[in-house]
This record gives sequence, structure tokens and C-alpha cells, in this order.
Amino acid sequence: MLRYSLRRLLLTLPTLFVASLLVFLLLRVVPGDPALLIVGDIQNPEALEQVRKEFGFDRPLWEQYIAWAADVATLDLGTSLANGQPVLDLVVSRFRVTALLVVLAVALAGVVAVVAGLVAAWRRNTWIDYTVVTVAIASLSVPSFWVALLLILLFGVKLQWLPTVGYVSPLDDPVQALRFLVMPVTALSLVVIGQVARLMRASAIEVLGQDYVVHARAKGLSERAVLWRHVFPNSFAPALTVFGMLVGTLLGGAAVIETIFTLPGLGRLLVDSIYARDYPVVQGIVLAVAFVYVLVNLTVDLLYPVFDPRVRL
Repeated sequence: MLRYSLRRLLLTLPTLFVASLLVFLLLRVVPGDPALLIVGDIQNPEALEQVRKEFGFDRPLWEQYIAWAADVATLDLGTSLANGQPVLDLVVSRFRVTALLVVLAVALAGVVAVVAGLVAAWRRNTWIDYTVVTVAIASLSVPSFWVALLLILLFGVKLQWLPTVGYVSPLDDPVQALRFLVMPVTALSLVVIGQVARLMRASAIEVLGQDYVVHARAKGLSERAVLWRHVFPNSFAPALTVFGMLVGTLLGGAAVIETIFTLPGLGRLLVDSIYARDYPVVQGIVLAVAFVYVLVNLTVDLLYPVFDPRVRL
């Protein structure tokens, strides 16, 4: 198990290197000069040249990348070109909001999708199964931003049960924070619920046909015990992999949801920084998302042997 964990940990290093290289190069391809943002006067070529030298924009790309990578290795992500704040502080402060949104969405999707998939497989070819499959397909077909707009129209405008925009920290007022997060979490989790429910159903159907499940029923175990003691652990491993992959999707999709509900999260900061050509902030955000994505998938790989002992062999 220790060798397996170390091997998976070492494989994350080249992934992070490739991600950092891609984000650095792709930002340099985007049209626009960040020096213009700082100077604010295109009729002053001397000032533009001075800013390019100060921030290293006049150096070759490979020199800029090496200097940036060396700073990143010391957790120095640079300074924002737009407001002069340290990028690391901006990323950490905004990431708290996005992390809370994504964790709640994954938790909600996990509970609903796993239970729905198991029940649909258990009641295969019944109205319960057909209902779960139909709802799952519908959730996959509807964009999250459209769901967010419908939720705002229904619960925010018509019924006025929930606030439509804004954010309150759970540390300040947990109840009010929950009211602000209900609609964003619901809109963000629908796509995850559809994907995981279908996968959980297919995996559970396969497990229900195995000999050890038939043997457990022959011993007189209740259906609840068969489902949660034998079917769930052996069918959850594929869904666990999907959860790890969907975290990256949710981190990216949160940008749209945060913009709609005006949440001060990482996604909204990324959109604003892209429009402002704030290279250090965009690089820091994308690198942070890549790191979290790799870390989550590493955790999933390490949890795999818990649900599937064959991996340890």
C-alpha cells in the first residue's frame, strides 16, 4: 500500500508541470498587452517599455517561465497587475467561497445520486427505475446556468423565499449563509447527480447479478443488508472515480454560477482577470485549480483499495 501511494504521488509531479507550462504559454498567445493595463496610456511608448522591462515582458518566453516557476516553487505567485495585491492572498480568499460551493454540491449530489442509483438498480424495470433514469437524463440535458436562472425566477422573484444575489460567510451567520447557497449549490449539483446516478445504477445492476449477492440472499439477509453491505461497496468504486473527475468540472463550472449569483469566488475572479489581462492572477488561479484537481484524484486513487481490495494486489 505504501509503494502504491508513493507511486501515485510521484505521478502528480509531471501533471502539475505540464499544467503550469500550458497555462503559461496559452496566456501569452491571447491578444493584448498587459503593460497597457498598467500604464493606461498607449501614447507613451517610454512608459510602456519601462513597464515591460520591470515585469519581464520583454524577455524570451523560456526565461519568463523559468522565473515564474521558480517563484511558484516558493509559493510566490506574483502580484496582481490590476490592484497590486499578492496573487496568493487573492486566490486563498476567493477559494474559500468556491470550495464551500463545490463541497456542498458534491455532497448533495453524492447522497442523492448514490441512493437513487442503488434504488433504481434494485427496482430495475419498474416505474421507480424509469423515473430515476428519466430525471438523470433530463439533468444532463439542461445547462446549469439555465437552471440557475429558473431558480432565481421561481424562488427569488416569484415566491421570494431565497435571496437572489450576494454572499454571507458561514462564520458570520450560518443560517443566512445557507439561504444564499441553496440555489447555487442546487444548480451546480444537477449535472453531477445525473452522471453519477446513471453510473451507479449500471454498476449496481452488474453487482446484483454476481454469485456472492445470490449467496447473501440465500443466507437469509434482508434486502437492505444486501444492498448496503454487499452491493454498495462493490459498485461505488466507479462512481468514486467520476466524483474525482467532476471536481475539476465543478471548479470550472462554478465560474458561471458565481457570476450569476454574484458570489465572490475563484471563478468570478478568473473571469474578471481574463478580461483585465491580469496574467499573474489567471496563472495563479488555473495552477491552483490544477493542483486541487490532481490532489483530489490522488485522494480518489488512495481510497480505491478501501472499496476494491483487488487494487492492493
